Amino acid sequence: MSVDPIRDITQSRLTFKRDSTFHKELRRRVDDYFRSSDRSPRDCPAMYLKSAIILGAFIGFYSLLVFVAGSWWQALPLAVLLSLAMAAIGFNIEHDGSHHSYSNRPWINRLAAMTMDLIGASSYVWHWKHVVVHHTYVNITGHDADIDIAFFGRLTPHQKRFKLHRWQHFYLWPLYGLNVVKWNLYDDFRDVILGRIGSTRMPRPKRLELAGFVGGKALFLTLAFGLPLLVHPLWMVLLFYVLIAALAGVVVSVVFQLAHCVEEAEFPLPQESSGSMETAWAVHQVETTVDFARRSRVESWLLGGLNFQIEHHLFPRVCHVHYPAISKLVEEACRDFGVRYAEHTSFRAGLSSHFRWLRRMGARTTGVPQLVVTPEYGPPE
Repeated sequence: MSVDPIRDITQSRLTFKRDSTFHKELRRRVDDYFRSSDRSPRDCPAMYLKSAIILGAFIGFYSLLVFVAGSWWQALPLAVLLSLAMAAIGFNIEHDGSHHSYSNRPWINRLAAMTMDLIGASSYVWHWKHVVVHHTYVNITGHDADIDIAFFGRLTPHQKRFKLHRWQHFYLWPLYGLNVVKWNLYDDFRDVILGRIGSTRMPRPKRLELAGFVGGKALFLTLAFGLPLLVHPLWMVLLFYVLIAALAGVVVSVVFQLAHCVEEAEFPLPQESSGSMETAWAVHQVETTVDFARRSRVESWLLGGLNFQIEHHLFPRVCHVHYPAISKLVEEACRDFGVRYAEHTSFRAGLSSHFRWLRRMGARTTGVPQLVVTPEYGPPE
């Protein structure tokens, strides 16, 4: 059975060094794991049960908040729980669906991916922004849109520094809360109109894709504003929308930042002479990504395996419920081939590293982390 990563890039401007050994050996070991355990990379019963629990929680919290809560002390905890349920949908159901790792059936993957539209962001735009652009060009300045937040912050040593960045390790945390609001009301529309994700071209949606984009936005606006306005005043609806979206924005942003914008991650650039990367694609994925809290079953369940980002970047078409077992195989392979495998033992350690990285990137003098490895990749294919 194949567990190859998704490669649906339509306009690739960067190339990676060919790798005939490390990546093949990784795939062989993971394929052997599934054969020997008689498990399937997708269509896992645990994933279907998990999805039912999360969607049930979302529906329950939403219904109680909009139609039952009669005071602020009832509404506030429900708003927090609804926000976390929205994040859980994105981390678990949508994320696996968009990577085709939820099921072997395309229509099930599509339904899972469309839960992104349910919580306000376009699954169409997310596919191009995250699945295509980010997963191919991870941590490459000027190509990975996830590490480009304009003048608001400096996340890589290759971005221009402004004076306000001196304080970014303090002010960026609340600004992360604006991400979901921007997604819902501005970013998706801008990207579709311009046909671009950062500096990378994106095909504009047509016919069924356009209908899905418009329908998804209409569904979200109905849930976020239409139904609540039937029973609550405008100011209250707007207040709780901002509260829920801001909390979800902080949670989502921080979880994704801990994988790439930390001290242990690398931020390589293409070679000036050839415009290509010095490392192979699989090696690049490992060295630009950091795991955290791998031994916490609770965090792994809630975060949809996003604390195993190295494994996810190497095997995005494998359901995240397998990542804890696969991580041991990946770590052993990295050790055998001299590829640096980085992790934080806890969520708190990852937060601390992200804080220090923000402070370092905002300082007057910064540099790239001095983590030097010289792996043997073997002859090119």
